[in-house]
Parts: sequence; C-alpha cells; structure tokens
Amino acid sequence: MLTGRPYDLIIFGASGFTGQYVVEETARVASDADGLRPLTWTVAGRSRTKLEEALGRAASALGIPELKSKECIICDVNDPLSLAAMCQQGSVILNCVGPFLEGMQLKYDHQAADKEVYIVGSCGFDSIPADMGVLFTRNQLKGILTAVESFVLIKTGPEGATFHEGTWQSAVHGISDQDNLRRLRRQFGQKPLPVVGTKLTRRGSVFYSDTMNQYAIPFMGSDASVVKRTQRYLHENLNESPVQYGAYVAVGGIGSVIFLMVAGFFFWCFTKCRLGRKLLIKYPEFFSFGYFTRQGPTQKQMEGTSFSMTFFGEGYPEGLNPQHGKPSVKICTQVKGPEPGYIATPIAMVQAAVTILWEQKSLPTRGGVYSPGAAFLKTTLIERLNTHGIEFTVISKPEA
Repeated sequence: MLTGRPYDLIIFGASGFTGQYVVEETARVASDADGLRPLTWTVAGRSRTKLEEALGRAASALGIPELKSKECIICDVNDPLSLAAMCQQGSVILNCVGPFLEGMQLKYDHQAADKEVYIVGSCGFDSIPADMGVLFTRNQLKGILTAVESFVLIKTGPEGATFHEGTWQSAVHGISDQDNLRRLRRQFGQKPLPVVGTKLTRRGSVFYSDTMNQYAIPFMGSDASVVKRTQRYLHENLNESPVQYGAYVAVGGIGSVIFLMVAGFFFWCFTKCRLGRKLLIKYPEFFSFGYFTRQGPTQKQMEGTSFSMTFFGEGYPEGLNPQHGKPSVKICTQVKGPEPGYIATPIAMVQAAVTILWEQKSLPTRGGVYSPGAAFLKTTLIERLNTHGIEFTVISKPEA
C-alpha cells in the first residue's frame, strides 16, 4: 500500500449497476484478504445520496450493517481536481465508470511510467478469462504454444437472462466507433507480430464448430485485441513467441444463427447514424427484444446463469522448430464461472485489485498502461480467481 493513503481500494462509480456488485464483492473479501490485514476501502462518485444507497443495498444483501456508515468520496469525471483528490486517498482505484483500452495506452503510458502508476484495463469478463486463459494454456503446454481459439458458452436457468442497458450502450458506442479505433491503432505505428508456426485459419462470420457441436460467431468484445496486446508485450519486452488467437461465441442451432444475423444486421445499420444510435440507446428493451433492460437482470436470473470459455491450443513439442511442419501438439483448457456481467466481472476486478495491492514486486518493473496478461503474468491472479469462483482447468492434456 502507498504510505499515507487512508484506503487500500476505492470503488469509483460505485452507484452504477455494475459498481453496486463490485461494492458487494469488495465487502466480501475485505475482511479476509489472503490472511493478511483487513482491507480498507470506500466508495466514490458524483452523488452522495446514490453512494449511500449503494452501501445500504450492500449492507442488506450481505448482512453487514456497518457498511452504511462508510465515508463517501464525492468526485466527478468532469472535475479533474476532484478526481485527483480522490486518487490521492487510495492505493488502488477500481474504475466502474468507463474502459481503459488502447486510447489510454497511447495517451498515458509514458506519464504512468514516469509516475510509477499501473493502469490495467479490461479487468472484467472482458477480458480476464480470455487473456489469462491464453497464458494458462501456454503454461500447461510443455513446448511452444503457437495458436489458440476460444469459444464462450453462456448457460441460463429457467428464468432466462437479461442484461443492463449500460452494457447495451457500450455495445452501441463500440460498434459505431470502429473507424476511430482503427485510426487510433494506426497511430501506434506497430509492426505486425511474427507468425510462429502454421498461420491460424481465419473463420467466417458464421460457422459450425465440430469441437463445440454447434454454430459459432466471432466474439464482438475486446478479447482478441486485449490478448494481442499481451502477446505483443511478451514478444517485444520478454522476447517470447507470440500466440495467434481467435475469439468466438457458441450460439447454438441454425435458428439462433438466423435470429442473430437478422438482429445483428439491423443493429449495425442503426449504429451508423446519429438518429439510429439515439433510438437504440433510448429504447434498449425494444431493440434488443427484451434482452437489455433499464432494470437489468434479476437475482434469480443471475444465479441461474454461468459461462464457460474453452480454449483449443496447438503447438510444437520442445526441441522442434515451429517453422518446419504443422503443429503436432494439441491442448484443451477451460475457464468457467458464474454469471459473466455482474458476478464474474466484480470477482475478476476485485481480485485484480487485490493482486496489484499485495503483489507489487511481481508486476512489471515499470509503471504504465497494461493489459491484464502483461500486468499479471508473474502474479498469483489465476490462483486467486480459482479460489473465488472463476476456475481454470485442463480439459485434455497435450497429445502429439
């Protein structure tokens, strides 16, 4: 912990839908952080009333009445001085307001390094399971892992599944901002990563997966870009062979495929103009066929939902030159856990924060803006996740 700061953790944006569950998860682990001293933490945001309500809901959900008496830090993203004052009170800030991705790396990597600050984005369901899952798969293979494909499968209970409108809004802005993202990536001026071994076959927009026994589509989240950032870090800083990666979602039978194709086409069309985006954001439940709502999922829906992410890796045994011949070793691993958006994401965020707090000597030697895999490569984050409900396992051991 940074000396002179009253809090180990500060949850910024604690009154938001996801922030509420991060508050609850933080309260669960705060009193028993790896057997060390209890964690000190608090919440921060724009509205004291909403922050107090979030603490009250957490107190009722967990049966910890003293949560209601926690001090709240008032700050606003439009007031830099208030943000600076908030940051000076905590060792680790859990940001539940917005993502830190490539734009943050381009703008702030050197400043963060100079200040010895670590900024680690994508620490929720996007993209801890994917990024750490690829590293886990690599570590289980005695040889050189050259390519991995992952398939996400979401299972729901009898209550079905819905998602909060905030997730919908992120998707709308993400799809509409793809041109800007491409321009941003060109500003890095990075050379393509070398292809080690056989080049990974690029899948179509819809295909049948024999390994999953159902149709699949490319995963539209940040997993692929985050994994690529980690692999670039490993290659450029640690001289390791980069792993090729493809991210997909298993969607079921042909009926699901037709529905997704039709819905996806209209969604894409609407994101391309300002009026369309306004309509999508104003009426999320209508345009998502009831899957995204202002209320978000119920507790029963979340309890009945789970995810699995299966990794199919291939590579070469030790001593064999990967530039000659096809991959001769295969491995299958899996990451599985509870409902991804509002249960698994808080678990991943809090454990990432605790890892930064307790394992500073295992982080990269310089501060900066990092992907999860780059930041947590030498830490015990995977072990921490395993003990908190996000499990990393080997399904089939390497076979030639």
